[in-house]
Amino acid sequence: MANPSPTSVFDSLLPTEPDEPQDEDATACVLIFNASDPSGAMGTAADVLAVACVGAHALPVTTGVYARDTSEILEYFALDEDAVESQARAVLEDVSVQTIKVGFLGSPETVSVVAQIAADYDGVPVIAYMPSLSWWTDSETDTYLDAFTELMMPQVTVLVGNHSTLWRWLLPDWSSERSPSARDLAKAAAGYGVPYTLVTGIPLADQFIDNVLATPETVLGGEKFERFEATFIGAGETLSAALAALLANGDDLVAATHEALVFLDRSLDAGFRPGMGHVIPDRMFWAQPDEEETPLSDEEMRVLQTLDMPTSDTKH
Repeated sequence: MANPSPTSVFDSLLPTEPDEPQDEDATACVLIFNASDPSGAMGTAADVLAVACVGAHALPVTTGVYARDTSEILEYFALDEDAVESQARAVLEDVSVQTIKVGFLGSPETVSVVAQIAADYDGVPVIAYMPSLSWWTDSETDTYLDAFTELMMPQVTVLVGNHSTLWRWLLPDWSSERSPSARDLAKAAAGYGVPYTLVTGIPLADQFIDNVLATPETVLGGEKFERFEATFIGAGETLSAALAALLANGDDLVAATHEALVFLDRSLDAGFRPGMGHVIPDRMFWAQPDEEETPLSDEEMRVLQTLDMPTSDTKH
């Protein structure tokens, strides 16, 4: 197999003393499992673009195909699990990957296959994003989540998801008058073997939302942002793919989370509406022509330089 296992994949994600310098010419690779989305908002299209923008190389394995526009998912066509496995095994025999990013897998059978691949490469961190499945039937959703919980979760290093999505999934019997905290959700995820959970979209007062990286014991980091007056599709894909790429590039988990959240915020700020539906994050915000002569803040300059993106004296 192309990827040797470190002593502890989890410890390697947290800040440590610098090791020997890595080959600066080597491009980090992210193995992606996700569905194809013709709108370009979600799925492999979103993952590939976000990974590339953060400076890594994407290896996209297609798990199925959405029939969707920018408003809604109309239908989903799952690929046979053998086809998914063949795609992944072929590239893994050839390329060494630094992280694995898991999106929508489409069927319990494919969940089983991807979980086995992740177990075979247990030295590679797995970043899993759980999208909203509200478009699916209740029976399909329940069957899929049961398989994901039992088979995939023990292989996941960082679970990423919206607060309401994770609440409904991980704590369906929550009875407290207060909403579950990021640590509550991280504790529930840890019960299935997940050491780190990144909870997004936690409602705050004054039109702000919080995004928190947590374990059952503590909050490791996060960012608060002002809520945008728009409905986005592809935000979670953007964040989780950027996080996977930053970790692949060698960032520790706390720093990678901060940078991925800033990247998402800038992508949402520059979001655009290509059709008649929702807004899509502009992951290429840094390459677009500037419309205003407003200087970048010191923090924005620092993050773009960290991500090895071109910087200019203006923003849009």
